[in-house]
Amino acid sequence: MRKIIAIGESVLDTLYRNGQPIKAMVGGRIANATASLGMTGAPVTFCSECCTDSVGDIIVDFFNRHQVATTSIDRYTDGSTQLSAIFLGEDGNDKIVNYGVYPDADRFDVVWPRIDEGDIVLFGSLYSIAQPQRERVYELLSYAAERKAVMVYLPGFQHGINFRITRVLTAILENLELSSIVVAHERDLADIFPGESAEKAYHNHFEYYCPCFIHIGADGGVDAFVGKEHWQFRCPTPQSLNWLGWQSGFTAGVICALLSEGITAEQMRTIDHDTMQKIVNTAFLLADNASGETNCIDAKMALKMQQAINEATTDE
Repeated sequence: MRKIIAIGESVLDTLYRNGQPIKAMVGGRIANATASLGMTGAPVTFCSECCTDSVGDIIVDFFNRHQVATTSIDRYTDGSTQLSAIFLGEDGNDKIVNYGVYPDADRFDVVWPRIDEGDIVLFGSLYSIAQPQRERVYELLSYAAERKAVMVYLPGFQHGINFRITRVLTAILENLELSSIVVAHERDLADIFPGESAEKAYHNHFEYYCPCFIHIGADGGVDAFVGKEHWQFRCPTPQSLNWLGWQSGFTAGVICALLSEGITAEQMRTIDHDTMQKIVNTAFLLADNASGETNCIDAKMALKMQQAINEATTDE
């Protein structure tokens, strides 16, 4: 069976409203999408780093409970695991304060999992663009692309942090060159290519590097680009207030569809409308299902996806 390898940050989010903590959870689109994928029974490995402290234990336990292999999470001993305090704003503009102490040397000392042709690599966040992780992550990404893995890139990073995009734009373009498909939200594009529409950004920056781009609008609607083709898909359900869960589910849905439809890296260049419709429909289905309290799909949805993936594997 094709494997899924996800590379992303390990962080525990604590939400505050009116100065009072209301919830703590493992955060990040990649982390939560990975947990949903693990529930489907597909072989999933998460590549990351966290300390051997109590917060790190919470994060690793979260992945273990969702059937995600944690053998490629580097557990460093000097420092503390990243915490994000998210102060929810009444106007939707949240204030984010990040905490965490990393060791001075030997960062991201990860044991890389085996990658074979047809496997799916999910990557993005600051790990894919900022040093010191960037150097080691790029080595793995380059190797995975050479092995003809399907490379799924989420170019966005945590909204609300102060980050100078010009310093990492070269890394983003290098990531696009390795990608089979890019999945980005409207706010991601605003951070990276301010003032450009989805179509303009695709033709100016993406098309030359990456054959396939899925853009999520503010209302949850999707614009999909493959070569010169451009299709629009309307979200069938109202936009969820839990945007992290929705986007995590959407990402997991894209990957489930790649597995259930048996799509390879080479086939990404020639996806037709009907196939893209199946990918987006599955993404919408999981996005709606994962937008509850857990930010992950439920057991019933996981079983449905497991059956679809197993049927595809049997047909092969």
